Amino acid sequence: MPSVRRLAAILAADVAGYSRLMGEDEEGTHERLKAHLGELVYPKIEEHRGRVVKNTGDGFLAEFPSVVDAVRCAVEIQRGMADREPEVAEGRRIRFRIGVNLGDVIAEEHDIFGDGVNVAARLEALAEAGGICVSRVVRDQVRDKVDLGFEDLGEQEIKNIARPVRLFRVRDRVVPVQQPSPASSRPLPLPDKPSIAVLPFQNMTGDPQQDYFVDGIVEEITTVISRLPWLFVIARNSSFTYKGRAVDVKQVARELGVRYVLEGSVRKAASRVRITGQLIDTATGAHIWADRFDGPLDDIFDLQEQVANNVVGAIAPKLRQSEIERATRKPTERLDVYDLYLLAVAELRKFTDKGCESAVALLGRALTLDPAYAPAAAMTGWCRVHQLVQGWKQLSDGDVGEGVGLAKQAVQSGRHDPDALWMAGYTLSVLDGDHVAAASAVNRALTLNPSSADAWSAKGGLLAFVISPGKG
Repeated sequence: MPSVRRLAAILAADVAGYSRLMGEDEEGTHERLKAHLGELVYPKIEEHRGRVVKNTGDGFLAEFPSVVDAVRCAVEIQRGMADREPEVAEGRRIRFRIGVNLGDVIAEEHDIFGDGVNVAARLEALAEAGGICVSRVVRDQVRDKVDLGFEDLGEQEIKNIARPVRLFRVRDRVVPVQQPSPASSRPLPLPDKPSIAVLPFQNMTGDPQQDYFVDGIVEEITTVISRLPWLFVIARNSSFTYKGRAVDVKQVARELGVRYVLEGSVRKAASRVRITGQLIDTATGAHIWADRFDGPLDDIFDLQEQVANNVVGAIAPKLRQSEIERATRKPTERLDVYDLYLLAVAELRKFTDKGCESAVALLGRALTLDPAYAPAAAMTGWCRVHQLVQGWKQLSDGDVGEGVGLAKQAVQSGRHDPDALWMAGYTLSVLDGDHVAAASAVNRALTLNPSSADAWSAKGGLLAFVISPGKG
């Protein structure tokens, strides 16, 4: 059928900790999931007038003509799952995470697309095991029609969505989701991408009235770091529950489901302040970055912004390197799209012809798994630029065409990803001679992340091409 636009309620679900469960018992987990889908999930979707759009390996995507039906279906699925597998140990039970959103979609016979779907997928990733997360528009539509509670999680930056989205966690009064206790709970599963919590900084100025300034720095850092689309950032509301408490970072990791924690302190002397920060890998307890920043208190808002940009500019490369090292330790058969992209980054950084060729191969594998993954598409073009400029390979028309085509694709699908934009922009300038489109992409990358040294370097390169094209 031809593509059509329509308003739909979208339900996205996946299995919490699926990779771990498959690693422990691949065949058993697969059979149990099939049973849950066939005996409970699909009948519930049909009962509530929905349709399964597609299976996603460890989950599914469904759409409904009514948002009330979608939420009721989600709740009944979670209630049904709570009663299943009583003979299985708690840590090995299959539990779904569900996100529900209402939005305009582009519908085809076997799939649906659009921001409404992207938001639903992001909500699912933020839900607890056995829980449901919904957008504000869903909460507003159903709050007086269902016997449920809604916990406000605040606004979150959503990948590829221009504006923050207000999120709510559903609290079912019939089968409430168990809240983890610090002492005895199993750790929350880590998201599919690197995750970080920016904890409240310690106010060591000796003046409790300076709390607003200290908290403002943390909020500014959280806002700036949320612009990095490859990083999952815990919302301020969750991180600030630790304010005034002596905490162990490993406890924070368990309770919030994060791999990295950023903590710090603020000291004051006369009209100057000193702000220190440290980035900790909670899996090892290792400090992977630490630094301090001094500044005058003449303009506190300007100082907060400067510190935030400096911190994010400093820790982003450290986080990337830590993630690359993690990916290199993973078994080859367990590599996902993001892991393959990270390994390609590591290969390209070798700055050799063989490293670049290896990077292209890894990126090709990533794009096979997810053809719409903008960073992999953009980096493929970036690799072709290196091969051309360094004289490592005589590019064929096919190589150039592939690089340009993937760069254009990355500009469209990665319009909120600064890394994808600057790589794609530079590729368009070198391989296609389209300096206008290139400058637009790189300038947008810098708007999204003014702390990106790579994007600034790309802009400098573009200016050199435009001013001295014969010397490029």
